[in-house]
Amino acid sequence: MANIKNQIKRALTNEKRADRNLAERSELKTAIKSVRNASTKEEGTVALSKAYKLLDESVTSNIHHRNYAKREKSRLAKFVNSLEA
Repeated sequence: MANIKNQIKRALTNEKRADRNLAERSELKTAIKSVRNASTKEEGTVALSKAYKLLDESVTSNIHHRNYAKREKSRLAKFVNSLEA
């Protein structure tokens, strides 16, 4: 543990931030899995909109790169479009 007061504060802040990032990543992975596990197109589009929102939030909070989000959105949309109604 650090001896300097400000570094102690930074260590705590970094811990909190890491926990928040981990939770957000986990929620995003779950949303992506729910799109992949969709059996109908309607079910897929509902799950897709949630996944889109979480992908955009992960880019805004600097958890993922914008190209990662675009690539995942494209893959998920392609998957949902391939589902039968």
